[in-house]
Amino acid sequence: MNRTLSIPTLTGIGAALPRSRRQDELWDGFFGEHFEGRSIADKIWHNAGVERRHGVADPFEVDVREWSTEQRMRRFLADGLPLGVRAVDACLADAGLSREDVGVLCVVTCTGYGTPGIDIRLAQELGLSDRLQRLHIGHMGCYAAVPGLATVADATAARGKATVMLCLELTSLHIQPPTRDVEQIVAHALFGDAAVAAAVVPDGGTGFEVEDVVARTDIRHAEKMRWDVTDRGFKMALSPRVPKVLDKHVVSVVEELLEPRGLTAADVAGWAVHPGGPRIIDVVVERFGLDPDDLAETEGVLRDHGNCSSATVLLVLDRIRRGRDLRDGDPVIFMAFGPGLTLYAALLRARRPGTPGTS
Repeated sequence: MNRTLSIPTLTGIGAALPRSRRQDELWDGFFGEHFEGRSIADKIWHNAGVERRHGVADPFEVDVREWSTEQRMRRFLADGLPLGVRAVDACLADAGLSREDVGVLCVVTCTGYGTPGIDIRLAQELGLSDRLQRLHIGHMGCYAAVPGLATVADATAARGKATVMLCLELTSLHIQPPTRDVEQIVAHALFGDAAVAAAVVPDGGTGFEVEDVVARTDIRHAEKMRWDVTDRGFKMALSPRVPKVLDKHVVSVVEELLEPRGLTAADVAGWAVHPGGPRIIDVVVERFGLDPDDLAETEGVLRDHGNCSSATVLLVLDRIRRGRDLRDGDPVIFMAFGPGLTLYAALLRARRPGTPGTS
């Protein structure tokens, strides 16, 4: 049977966040002592570009540093499920969809696992059909929202099904025992928790059409960013040299999306860039000759939420759609990076029916 491909359009985004703490509050009340008050830790902490973060494992209430991986996985399911339900419901309401409309559910995470997985538990909690098609994307890291979106968009285009992708990351469950490792200081200074869902529908109205996706993996630098499974949860390795590696590839990746369509960076109306840290933002601004305000949403998400792994770039895209005056057809870059070392980017097109367009 031949089917005409639908145009996949991201039409809704919904977020759910646990309790938040100020960055200085976390340092003064917990992490300052955790890192023995070292001057380098103090400097990294207060120059991370983060002012507030959310976490299910509040270090003022529960100390997970010596917890086993099993304990952390149990807590992931207990805390992740209600957050996931709230995020998906908010997303469906934003998209004007009902629970019955969902044909495919994709859950993206690198911070917790179980079988039956949280995708099955979430579907049950939401009362979704037992015929629901599900996909779980695990342990890809911070860039996973981009291939996740590409996958659900392909399902929507090929089979005409409304899909929901939930990025659920609870990094606070992976605080490690005290260490003098600078990479651990950087990781603990940046990461926070979030659940963010996006809905993609066939031939939708207002939203973002998913036009194309590209990837680049530089395996020579794989050791510079890792997420290792240990007996005490997952341990992040995050080299300060990561921005230099990304600097080598970011232009070619974006040009691969833009040049075949006769576009340049100057034509991009919104830059949804994963805020891996202040230097990452600087790299994108410098390499494309942008005004710092072009990445205001990325900087704002880093400031207000920290790095929430795969969920973060969706928070950035949500700010762009709510705060920028986008015209129909305007190109938007949706970009993130992570272990591998991998850079993923998608070209989205703003869809604003009834407004003057560029395409």
